[in-house]
Amino acid sequence: MRRFRFLLTRRWIVFLLVVILLAWVAWRLGEWQFHRLEERKVRNAIVERNESRAPVPVTDVMTTDSPLGAADEWKRVTATGTYAVEDTVVVRYRTREGAAGVDVVVPLVLVDGASVLVDRGWFATQNRGATPDDVPAPPAGEVTIEGWVRLDATGDSTQVTEQSTRSINSERIGEALDREVVTGFVDLRSESPAADEELLPVELPELDNGPHFFYGLQWWFFGLLALFGFGYLVYDEARGGRGMVRGSRRSQGPEQPTVDREHHAAHE
Repeated sequence: MRRFRFLLTRRWIVFLLVVILLAWVAWRLGEWQFHRLEERKVRNAIVERNESRAPVPVTDVMTTDSPLGAADEWKRVTATGTYAVEDTVVVRYRTREGAAGVDVVVPLVLVDGASVLVDRGWFATQNRGATPDDVPAPPAGEVTIEGWVRLDATGDSTQVTEQSTRSINSERIGEALDREVVTGFVDLRSESPAADEELLPVELPELDNGPHFFYGLQWWFFGLLALFGFGYLVYDEARGGRGMVRGSRRSQGPEQPTVDREHHAAHE
C-alpha cells in the first residue's frame, strides 16, 4: 500500500474533494432533469385529459374567491358576455418565429358583473411596442367564447403599467383595472360572432417529453467520467507516472542513435 501513500498528501486530498463535489453536483443536476421529466409527463396527462372533455360553463371552474389547481389548467370552458374594450391589456415580448408581437388580453364581462380575462391571441408589432389602441378590436355586443383555462403567472413579470404587462396575473390586472375578475384567465379557442380582424390563436403546449431524459443521462455520465478520470490518475501515479512518461517520449519522436550523430559530426 506504500504506492498509494501520495493520496494522503494535501494536493491529492483537495483533488479528491473537488472530484467528489463535481460528481455530486452532476448527480443532483441529473436528478433535477428527471424530476422535470416527471412533471412534464403529469402536465401532458392533464392537458390530454382536459382537452378530450366537453366544454363546461366558465363559472363551474373559475370564480372570484377560489384559487385554481393544477388539474384545472387546460380545461375547456365557455362564457357569454361583453368585451370591455377600454380595459384591454397587452402582454409584451411575445415573439413567434423571431417576429415581435404582443398577446391581447380583454376582460369579458359576465352576466353577474364579474369579468374573465380572455387572451384573444397574438398580434405582430413590427419590432415596436404596442398599446391597447394599436391592436384590433374584439367583436362588439354580446359574444360567446370557448377557450382553455390557464393558471396565473407569478413573479415580478406580472406587474401592470399603463395596461401593459409581461405575464398574465388576474389579481394584478384586476387591481390595475379596478375590476372584479375571476382567478386565472382563458386562452381563446373561438368566439361568436367573429371579429372583423382575427388575431393569431394561442399556441398550445407540445405534448412530448422534451430533452430532460437525455440531459439527465448526460449529467450522470459527466459525474461518472470525473470519478473514472480520478481513478485513472491515481492508478498512473501509483505506477510512478510511467504512462505519462512514455506518452511524453513518444511525442518527442525516436532518439537518434549516438553512432549516427558521431558520423554526421565527422563529415562536418
